[in-house]
Amino acid sequence: MLHSLDIRDILIIERLELDFGPGLNVLTGETGAGKSILLDCLGFVLGWRGRAELVRQGADQGEVTAVFELPSDHPAREVLAEAGIPVSDELILRRVNARDGRKTAWINDRRASGDVLRQVSASLVELHGQSDDGGLLNERGHRALLDAFASHSDLLEATRTAWKARAAAARKLEAARSSLAAVKEEEEFLRYAVKEFDTLDPKPGEEAELDSQRRLMQGAAKIREDVSRAFAALGPEGAEGMMRDADRWLQGAADRAEGRLDAPLEALERAFLELGDAAQGVETALDALDFDPHALEACEERLFAIRGLARKHGVLADELADFAEGLREKLAALDAGEEGIGALEAELAKASATYDKAAAALSKARAEAAGQLDAAMAGELAPLKMDRAVFETRLSEGEPGAEGTDTVRFTVATNPGAPAGPLNKIASGGELSRFLLALKVVLARGADTLTLIFDEIDRGVGGATADAVGRRLAKLAEGAQVLVVTHSPQVAARGATHFRVAKSVNNDMTTSEVRALATAERTDEIARMIAGAEVTEAAKAAALDLLKG
Repeated sequence: MLHSLDIRDILIIERLELDFGPGLNVLTGETGAGKSILLDCLGFVLGWRGRAELVRQGADQGEVTAVFELPSDHPAREVLAEAGIPVSDELILRRVNARDGRKTAWINDRRASGDVLRQVSASLVELHGQSDDGGLLNERGHRALLDAFASHSDLLEATRTAWKARAAAARKLEAARSSLAAVKEEEEFLRYAVKEFDTLDPKPGEEAELDSQRRLMQGAAKIREDVSRAFAALGPEGAEGMMRDADRWLQGAADRAEGRLDAPLEALERAFLELGDAAQGVETALDALDFDPHALEACEERLFAIRGLARKHGVLADELADFAEGLREKLAALDAGEEGIGALEAELAKASATYDKAAAALSKARAEAAGQLDAAMAGELAPLKMDRAVFETRLSEGEPGAEGTDTVRFTVATNPGAPAGPLNKIASGGELSRFLLALKVVLARGADTLTLIFDEIDRGVGGATADAVGRRLAKLAEGAQVLVVTHSPQVAARGATHFRVAKSVNNDMTTSEVRALATAERTDEIARMIAGAEVTEAAKAAALDLLKG
C-alpha cells in the first residue's frame, strides 16, 4: 500500500506531502489544476517513462519520495532480496532529477538502477486509463491475464518445464546433426589421418628422446676413432708395454742402486694402477660408442617422421598423441553417428509428447477459465448499465511456446447482433472505461498487493452510469488500495480519502497544492463538481445525498 508521497520542486509543485489511506482515494479539482502532475510525480519515483523536464523553474533539482507498506508475502520483497537491498515492512523509494537531466534513485537508502526500480515498482503500482491501460488493451497480454484469472500456475509451470525440455532436446539433436555433417565432410581425411597415426604411433616425450639418441650417435661416429687410438696407446703396444719394460729394467738395477730406485719403483706401481683404470674407462667408452650405423638411420627416419607429422597438423610433437586421440573420437562419432542421431530423435519425440500433453491440459483449463471470465464479466457489466453488451474471451491455436499453444483475445460487442471486435476498436470512450473497469474488477480479485490507479476512467459517463462506476471502484477498493483521478461527483463521493488539487499564483509564480478534505469540505467540493463555478444550496443537498450513498 502507498503510505505517503513527498514532492519537492517538481513542475509547479514547490513542496507537497500526502498521506494516503487504504481503500478508495479520490483526487478531484478543476481542469488544469495539476491532478495529472501528481501522477507524473508518482510515475517519476517509480521509474516510469514520463516528461523529460520535471524540475521546477528556479530550483537546482527536483525530488520525489514514496513510502510503501509491504506485507510479509509481498512480491517486492523477492525483488529487493535478489538485488541485495535491505527488506523491511516499510519500503522507501526516492528519486532525484538534477537540472542537467541526471536522474538518481535510491531504494531504502541504497542506490538503485533504473531496471531494479522498475522491477520493484511493477509489483507495487498499476496504472489504468482510457488510452494506456497497462496491458488490458494490448492483445499480447491477454493470455497472461486469463492465466492470472484462472490461477492454474501449476499447469503453466508444467508447460514451461516441458517446453524447456523439448527445446533442449531439439538443440541437442540439431547440434549432433551439425556435428555429424561437419565430420562427414572430413571423413576421408579422418580415416587417412587416423591410419597414419596408428602406423607411426607417436608417444609423448619421444621426439626429445630420439633427438638425444641421434645427437649421441652422430657424435660417436666422429670421436670413436680418436678414442680407439687412445685405447691402443694405453695398451701393451703403447704406454703399458713401455712401462713394463721400464719396470723390468729398474728391477734389475735396483739391487746395485743402494735403495735409490725404491721410490721410483713404488711410483711406477701406482702408475700401473692408474693406467689400468684409464684403460678400462676408455674401453667402456668405446663399448658405448659402438653402434650399428643402421640404428642412426632408423632413429633419424622416425624423428623426421614425427616432426613432419607435427608440422602437418600444426601441433607440437608432444601433442601428437592427444591430437590423434581427438581424431579417433571424431571418427568413432562418425561411425556411431547415425545410431546417436536415432537416440536423440527418440528423446525429442518423447519430450514433444510430454509438451503436447501439458499444453493440451493448459488449453483445456484456459477454455474453462475463458467461460468463467466471460460469465464474471457479464455480472460486472450489468451494474455498469451495459447489460446488453457482450464480452467474450476467444481462444485460437497459435505458435507453440513456453506458454502453450493458445492465442487469447478479449473481444466485445456493445449491442445485440453487432459484430464483436477488439476492446479499443469497438467501444466508445465511455463504454471503454466501463469495460476496462469491469475487467479490472474481475481480474483484480485476490490481487491485494497492488495499488491501483485509475486516471479519469469515468470520463464520458454521467448520471446513473457514473454512480455505477463509483460503486464498482469502491467494491474494488475493498480488497486493494485504489487511487482515482476523477471529474465525476458520483465517483468522488465513494472515496474513503478525498484530496482536492488546486492551482494558485503568487508573485507571478504558479504552484499546485493538494489538500486532504474533511467531511464538510468534501460536501463543498462535490457540490462544486455538480454545479460548476456557482455552488447552490441544491448542489450542496445533492452532494450530501451522494455522500450518504
